[in-house]
Amino acid sequence: MDGIKVVTIGGGSSYTPELIEGFIKRYDELPIRELWLVDIPEGREKLEIIGAFAKRMIEKANLPIDVYTTLDRKEALVNADFVTTQIRVGQLEAREKDEEIPLKYGVIGQETNGPGGLFKGLRTIPVILNICKDMEELCPDAWLINFSNPAGMVTEAVLRYSTITKTIGLCNVPVGMRMSIAEMLDVDASRVQIDFAGLNHMVYGLDVYLDGAIVTEQVLDKLTSDTGMTMNNIVDLGWEKDFIKALNVLPCPYHRYYYQTSKMLEEEQKEAAEKGTRAQVVQALEKDLFDLYKDPDLAIKPPQLEERGGAYYSDAACNLINSIYNDKRDIQPVNTRNNGAIASIPDDSAVEINCVITKEGPKPISIGDLPVAVRGLVQQIKSFERVSAEAAVTGDYNKALLAMTINPLVPSDTIATEILDEMMKAHKDYLPQFRGSRVM
Repeated sequence: MDGIKVVTIGGGSSYTPELIEGFIKRYDELPIRELWLVDIPEGREKLEIIGAFAKRMIEKANLPIDVYTTLDRKEALVNADFVTTQIRVGQLEAREKDEEIPLKYGVIGQETNGPGGLFKGLRTIPVILNICKDMEELCPDAWLINFSNPAGMVTEAVLRYSTITKTIGLCNVPVGMRMSIAEMLDVDASRVQIDFAGLNHMVYGLDVYLDGAIVTEQVLDKLTSDTGMTMNNIVDLGWEKDFIKALNVLPCPYHRYYYQTSKMLEEEQKEAAEKGTRAQVVQALEKDLFDLYKDPDLAIKPPQLEERGGAYYSDAACNLINSIYNDKRDIQPVNTRNNGAIASIPDDSAVEINCVITKEGPKPISIGDLPVAVRGLVQQIKSFERVSAEAAVTGDYNKALLAMTINPLVPSDTIATEILDEMMKAHKDYLPQFRGSRVM
């Protein structure tokens, strides 16, 4: 049949309208025939709301895209061309525990960094690998485009423990960085390019270009003298001018957790006491969003979605799918197999790096090696991702403890053990692979 079949697993997500908008904008190049939105029974109500809203958006755009909603993943996956995953195992209640429990021990509580990142990976990776098994049977030629966090760790696991080789991890952080820099420079974002390299939520801008000319020094200066570059879920504490000048590369917003750990911890503790954790804030935002989505007269993505952190997802996701489908050979930052692009990272590991996007997939652009000032931190986080992925697949308690301990946000093996044990018990319903370990 003519046209493309896209399956979105986690289709009841509040982010989905951003994806729908992106597909609508690109329909002339990306002729989607079927869009399947898949969720689990606990997400049935949200899925129905999103499905109805998606149909209204497509009807308003007067496009011949058929939208289906289902709780049966296998029904949806048959003969899919692209499968996107945006799942949250344990939903926002699990994220709340990921944020609250580490704070009790004086450790950063964040959903993709430190203990929270570990446990999100432990919950998410087995589910993603089960999706991969279904794809092997029902749509072996489909592309898997994963948005689920921690996206780098998930990509690492799929590359190592699945036969699905057509897989790419995706994040909106690089897109947000480029948009922020364009705003700093007061220019259209199309004029700004960045040489991205590193890992997911630990990616650096090695050089910044305006109309092809290097403006890295100017941007770094603005980063410490003008409005900072951050995201809705990460407080902007500013940067020490001399530190950024010495670093001489552009950090991403998540680097604050590593370079400003004590200040970020203090802010998290203060915010948790006054307003609740970010998960609690997001639950309120989501309630408001879904109240909007229910409106039968609403047929365009509401601007309030940007408060949720969904900004630029359509650009990242739909540009990627469009470039694969049309063999555009443009440059985009994605999570993919390193293949020698970063010298100090194993070739078979996942990295986040600028790639030429072709119909055969992403071709990483080699940078040689990362600057020595950032190389060690990136390697440490890569070790954390590798060991975490192994723990998620094997259910080995000792591997999970090792991953927790080697993460730079956890100060000691003793604290790592205490946090691990409490979080294992808190998340036991979503960690079946660890049943039989000493704390389960």
